[in-house]
Amino acid sequence: MKTSTFRPLALGVAVLAVTALLLGRAQAGDDDFYPPVTDRLTQQECGSCHLAFPPSMLPAASWKRMMSELESHFGDDASVDADTTAAITRYLVDNAGDAPGHASKLLRGLRTGDAPLRITELPKWVREHREVPKSDWMHQDVGSKANCAACHVDAAEGYFEDD
Repeated sequence: MKTSTFRPLALGVAVLAVTALLLGRAQAGDDDFYPPVTDRLTQQECGSCHLAFPPSMLPAASWKRMMSELESHFGDDASVDADTTAAITRYLVDNAGDAPGHASKLLRGLRTGDAPLRITELPKWVREHREVPKSDWMHQDVGSKANCAACHVDAAEGYFEDD
């Protein structure tokens, strides 16, 4: 085969392979994909201490509750000024799992009106993680159930499928 014919063919095969990989991932990971935080302020403030969790992982009532209790945020004072609190709350509520146009699979089994603060206490989360041994949660590289990125390497991009 001539080199001039081989290069376009190789490039075409490479493009098809990447496309198939991306489309396959999007389809396979559909049930485990939660759009990541795209708001700069939310990413900056929340992401400075932990993974900025996708807003669709909790209902609006949870985000409102969480943002109103920042002085006692899981044992830490995560307080920010009123304008920042309002802007982040607005972003989280607008993109919550029960917001119009957002049907979060993670909220399945949650009663209407419930406002849990921990994603790890949602019925679907508990079901999907029930087979993880307790010792895995205690591992020094994991530290807690809230450290999604310890097991889900693409969590920051919104992918939470089993790796």
